Amino acid sequence: MDVSQFNKPRQAGRGEIYTGAVNKNTRYHCAKLSPEFKIVLTKRRLPIEVISRASSTRQLKKDYSKDQADVIMNITGNVISGQVTGETAKQLSERFGKIMQDRASFSINRMDTSINRSKQLDSAIPPSKISALNSGEFVGMVADDPDCKIELKTFHSNILNDHDALKNEQHHYKPLPEIRKVDNGMVQRNYLQIKQDVEDLVNAEMEKMMGDPELVGLLVKREKV
Repeated sequence: MDVSQFNKPRQAGRGEIYTGAVNKNTRYHCAKLSPEFKIVLTKRRLPIEVISRASSTRQLKKDYSKDQADVIMNITGNVISGQVTGETAKQLSERFGKIMQDRASFSINRMDTSINRSKQLDSAIPPSKISALNSGEFVGMVADDPDCKIELKTFHSNILNDHDALKNEQHHYKPLPEIRKVDNGMVQRNYLQIKQDVEDLVNAEMEKMMGDPELVGLLVKREKV
């Protein structure tokens, strides 16, 4: 694998189509993590996973407009979400679909008690459930391949942590060594030195421009009132 192309500096704006060194047939399997949902488009036939994250659909609409935000949310095949509210929770609930759920109603009067049982098509994960997820809980849906079918695609799970082991590990943390002690005097001297360096650089460039007939016309002279 030729990694020399990865070392070249690149500049890219938001929403740009990345056609970098990974987007080629000769590359290894890889995944691209895109923080704050910077768009990464790749060829579908290449073994490249695109992982993007966003706080909510409102963030996407603010950054990419409503139409592009809808496209982004609709083209994703695998979705994992924590606690969200409002429009995002409603959209996720609609995406997870509906299932047949058992319903029971009780009727009590002076003579007897009747129980009516029925089935009703209702949301698998309602918006109220997504809005009230606890810390560590998450919901989502995964996509499958033609050669690897997944029967249960929608899930509601939580992260199981051994809190005693985590506390024990944190108890044995060692404090970071003090490399150098910095006081206010050192910070002030460093600030004054940087300020003086900037002034010297500006004065040097001004003198250089004033001595060059081609650049002296770029100087703006302000008259004192």
